[in-house]
Amino acid sequence: MGSPLHSRSNALASIPSIGCDASASKRTVSRCTACHDTSSHAMARPDATREGEDGVHAHAQGRSERPGDAMNTELWKLNATELGTAVAHGEISAAEVMESHLERIAAVNPAVNAVTQLMADSAREAARTSDRRRAAGEQLGPLAGVPFTVKENIHVAGWATTHGVRKFRDHVAEADSPPVRRLRAAGAIPIGHTNMPDLAISSDPASQLYGRTYNPWDRSKTPGASSSGDGVAVAVGMAALGLGNDSGGSVRMPAAFNGVAALKPSYGRFAADHRIMGQEPMLASQLIPVDGPLARSVADLRAAYEALAGADLEDPRAVPVPAYGPRPTGPLKVGIVADPAGVGVHPQIRAAIDEAATVLERAGYAVEEVQIPRLSETLECYGKLIMTEFGVKWPRIRKLLTEKGAQHLDLFMERTPHTELAEFLGQTGARLGIQRDWAKFLDTYPLLLGATCPQPVPGADLLPDDTDAESHARMMLAGALCTVTSLVGVPAVSVPTGFADDMPQGVQLIGQMYREDRCLEAAEVIERHFGVLAPIDPRP
Repeated sequence: MGSPLHSRSNALASIPSIGCDASASKRTVSRCTACHDTSSHAMARPDATREGEDGVHAHAQGRSERPGDAMNTELWKLNATELGTAVAHGEISAAEVMESHLERIAAVNPAVNAVTQLMADSAREAARTSDRRRAAGEQLGPLAGVPFTVKENIHVAGWATTHGVRKFRDHVAEADSPPVRRLRAAGAIPIGHTNMPDLAISSDPASQLYGRTYNPWDRSKTPGASSSGDGVAVAVGMAALGLGNDSGGSVRMPAAFNGVAALKPSYGRFAADHRIMGQEPMLASQLIPVDGPLARSVADLRAAYEALAGADLEDPRAVPVPAYGPRPTGPLKVGIVADPAGVGVHPQIRAAIDEAATVLERAGYAVEEVQIPRLSETLECYGKLIMTEFGVKWPRIRKLLTEKGAQHLDLFMERTPHTELAEFLGQTGARLGIQRDWAKFLDTYPLLLGATCPQPVPGADLLPDDTDAESHARMMLAGALCTVTSLVGVPAVSVPTGFADDMPQGVQLIGQMYREDRCLEAAEVIERHFGVLAPIDPRP
């Protein structure tokens, strides 16, 4: 859960230097003669002058909601567990944390275009409420005062759930989705919505409402999709946590491409609400997508996991399974899945997989190369379930998309046209059989280790206009391990493992159903070896 911060100085001392500070204000630090420690002894500051909260995109495009404050510091560099502990102990205030992150958004969001609707006033008020509660002697949650971003397709009360499209720009959510509510209950505070491809359909990280999101490591590379904005926001320090969703790599790919970590939970582990305009999702959209957190450290993922896990009346799929299972009685077997689809693995990424395997072996895991079961059948089942569902709604969906936004599904449906009812029902049975075989496979190998993406971060335009169905199929095969684990419903954690072609890369740990704890534990072992990569300043 991260190291506790026993003094205000410890919190400040842990702030890393990352080069230019992107105009954030500095806190004066001096040595306290009473405690013989380097601490920040600052006067109380007046409340911020509040501006009208209109939630328009311009707020997230470089205009600070508050003038620079000389007493403010670069608290945005701290991780979620560090911030939560420091706020709960009274070492820093939630208001200070929030101002630091709002200033960071104003400074760097124009370069990356990740935050879309800035929740400045409501975030400030929530931070002040947190501080008042602590002053009154209330015990705060483990994520007290921690700012988090929320993907544009997850409901935040009082804000439009746009899904990136113009049609929904005025669809204001009446209530928080379950994961937002649970993070709030742990003390965290939503600071803004984040960008995503239109309706989360395309692999192109751009929306018709807010434009393109850029990878902070290299603007000519993709930040991944579809939780593009959350991956970027966490990587550059605009929030300590991000909340996205994954139905085939949509939190894992942005995490790997931006140098952060992500958790795709088991089906039913976290409650969610994926209704659009009040309409319940159809079967495939009930079974495959899951909401999940992104963070700069595995400890922060663990904190978010503990806050998000559990049954919830708002989602009958969420199950009351304990967050932690029994410890193994002997060495846990890890199956290495280097190139499941046979598309090739970049040498630096293969080297990182091997290095991560060695690290796990030294930590007491038993490692060996394996082949995952029924890969081609699983990919076929995934495609037919998804494409049949989209096919039924395609005329209506197509009207909501731009030509670029529709390109991905057009190419997918060219290879996998929607099926008739009998075959669709047969595929629901095939999915159960695949899950059964995976359960047996993971009983032998309770953890799998493989690349999040077997190739280095692609260019910003993943789908040039002349992309044909065959080249699109090759691109999709690169994410095969993400795709099959989404269909099966098992958990996975993506964690950074250095660089390939000067861009971040990552591996993923895949576990048995409801054993996120094992994925997180193994990811922590790998993280201790490779280190964390973020936060960073956006590169020109």
